[in-house]
Amino acid sequence: MHLVQILLPLFDNAGTAFPADKYREVTGVLTERFGGVTAYTRAPAEGRWRDDADRERRDEIVVLETMVDTLDRAWWSGYRRQLETSFGQDEIVIRAMPTERL
Repeated sequence: MHLVQILLPLFDNAGTAFPADKYREVTGVLTERFGGVTAYTRAPAEGRWRDDADRERRDEIVVLETMVDTLDRAWWSGYRRQLETSFGQDEIVIRAMPTERL
């Protein structure tokens, strides 16, 4: 079993907040496909990184996570590209970690 996390930005590159519908759409997809999702939305996290020009960049993000029995890498790769287009981002981070349900 794997825990899959998606890190989504709260704001577009111009600083405008994304509408709540965008997140509801993602949680709907994850619930339909995997049976459930947890959304950490009340206290946004902050992501920081250096871009190609070595400038520090930052985003406020929400984390969505779901548990999957098997990791379909091709599906997740395609879904990541879809999210990057939908949210207008160069990269959306999706990460998977082995986990055990207790």
